[in-house]
Amino acid sequence: MTIASANQIALGRLTGAEPILIDCGPARTVMGLTGRTVLHAGPPLGWETACETMKAAILCAIRYEGWAADDAEALDLLVKGEVEIAPCHAAGAAGPMTGMVTPSMPVFLVEERRSGGRAFATVNEGLGKVLRFGANDPSVIERLRWIEGEAGPLLGAAIQASGGIDLRALMAQALRMGDEMHQRNIAASSLLARLLMPHLARAGKDQDALARVAEFMAGNDQFFLNLAMAAGKASADPCLDVAGSTVVATMARNGTDFGIRVAGLGDRWFTAPVNTPQGLYFPGFGPEDANPDIGDSAIIETIGLGGFAMAASPAVAAFVGAGGFRQAVAVTEEMAEICVGEHPRFRIPALDDRGSPVGIDVRKVVETGITPLINTGIAGRRPGTGQIGAGVVRAPLACFEQALEALAAAR
Repeated sequence: MTIASANQIALGRLTGAEPILIDCGPARTVMGLTGRTVLHAGPPLGWETACETMKAAILCAIRYEGWAADDAEALDLLVKGEVEIAPCHAAGAAGPMTGMVTPSMPVFLVEERRSGGRAFATVNEGLGKVLRFGANDPSVIERLRWIEGEAGPLLGAAIQASGGIDLRALMAQALRMGDEMHQRNIAASSLLARLLMPHLARAGKDQDALARVAEFMAGNDQFFLNLAMAAGKASADPCLDVAGSTVVATMARNGTDFGIRVAGLGDRWFTAPVNTPQGLYFPGFGPEDANPDIGDSAIIETIGLGGFAMAASPAVAAFVGAGGFRQAVAVTEEMAEICVGEHPRFRIPALDDRGSPVGIDVRKVVETGITPLINTGIAGRRPGTGQIGAGVVRAPLACFEQALEALAAAR
């Protein structure tokens, strides 16, 4: 099979995927995540090489589960090997920023109807000091336990009652309404709330609990982000066994390394030191406070959204410091240079309804020197700080060079 033929097969799987939201429940039940396991974002990571923000989140996740009373005890469990850390992607999940997933956390279950594959993502915690940005004070754990005990079960009941939600259709509609599904999820979150609210109302026997969940969703413009990530993973994973394909199926960061996986090379990771985002900072913070880029959310760009669909969401370009409409169009056009096609369903009205560029080709990245541009949040490098801004970041070229060499060796 030629590379071109293999890439068309991979592209067909990626763009033809049908991710359906079917449930929300504890990771130990829905994912089968057992024992003392903490999942993190990005490629595989050793404790010794983890950034301080990732370390803070892991120790806080251990305390949330009740396995340790404080960080010192949590660290002792890690050193003794009594708590395991592993990548979200290895367990079928995608986690934003630090990416924490533990057995008690509720996770969304997304099923890809064509392949039968499944993907998972936690419930987005909202804004402020949250675990995904490395915050670790008692309020972080209190919010997580509320999601576990009240929000998660209600969301699960509503999703089950809905009979399943077509995420691809919802995302295509949100794209036309100005979302790019990475930094801007206002339309997608609103569309999801409109679909779920009748079912939540019927499932919620406690009016106060229902009101709290409704307020939680309404007050979080990024509520849909985690679902977009699960939809992205469910869409991209079926490409991982297409022999000879040079299409990228995974991009992820752990705060230390940036990693990619390629359709023709299966589960093998190719990594390089991750870059630090450039963008706009909240008052009181600057570039010197920023952690290197982190999170599994680059799966959004992998399926043709996020930075690749910047032209559909010029408001995001301004928010992340990437300019206005002209600059947004220029970014999308540049990303098209490294892709093998356009998405038939994710269409951009401002570009005469063209599909967003999709199917990153490692050959084109290396040949042009153009690396994927990713919209991203910026976490503080000091543990406990949380989010300090938003911006854009480039994937390191070295990942793609390594993958191209491996593809050549495999032929």
